[in-house]
Amino acid sequence: MFAFIKSELEKNNIELVSCLSLNECKILRPYLLEKHEINSGSVIIFAAPYLTKTSAGKRNISSYAVSRDYHLFFANLFKDLIFKLQTEYPNNKFATFTDHSPIDEIHSSAKAGLGVIGKNHLLITKKYSSYIFLGEIITDAILPSLATEVGTCINCGKCMDFCPANIYDVECISAITQKKGELSEKEVEIIKSTNCAWGCDKCQEVCPHTQNAINNGTIYTKIEFFNQNLTPTITSEDIDIMSKEDFSARAYSWRGKNTIQRNLKILEGKEI
Repeated sequence: MFAFIKSELEKNNIELVSCLSLNECKILRPYLLEKHEINSGSVIIFAAPYLTKTSAGKRNISSYAVSRDYHLFFANLFKDLIFKLQTEYPNNKFATFTDHSPIDEIHSSAKAGLGVIGKNHLLITKKYSSYIFLGEIITDAILPSLATEVGTCINCGKCMDFCPANIYDVECISAITQKKGELSEKEVEIIKSTNCAWGCDKCQEVCPHTQNAINNGTIYTKIEFFNQNLTPTITSEDIDIMSKEDFSARAYSWRGKNTIQRNLKILEGKEI
């Protein structure tokens, strides 16, 4: 089964794939497993790279939000995988997750050998640094585990030294850009200083693992979804004229138009 899933993922240009026993993972949301009636089994976990040369270049939103919402990618990927798995293995149960998962994705990915855990609490891979999305297929099938020791980054401290949140002694900048309502004067100034209307990539940009992946020529994704419909720079007017359908296909849509518009107007020097 693992070889079958790995082969299907590789067809989608996802090469970092591993497997753990479910009992080797930290369970954060057991109710999600109960929902699918999976009490024991295995986790096939993988990392999907998303960075493109466009999303790595000049932009005013986080690189992960330059393409369409990655949840759309996973929805289509999982729909296809589940159909094939249920056809191939009709006696087994399967559940798929990304982000809102029953397991600790970062710890499980590191334990599965996909990468190491950085001081910024991101999974850092050799090929793509931390520019990856994590996903998993959980099944009641018992598969061979590829568990290893959980590794950490080189601990250079650059991510902490250059983190705007640490510099300004505030919460994560990404969290500030996602706040609803009115921001404090300090929060407004911080958004201006980072020139980012959504998210923050500083810890990834200064990471030596990122530079190594760039030098090795491996950091950019080959996944077609992340190479299409790219909008690295947006304006408040762009958001105004977006159709409901187009806006809902963007990673920042879950907070509604008002939040991203507020941040863009701050960067544009407009009254809010």
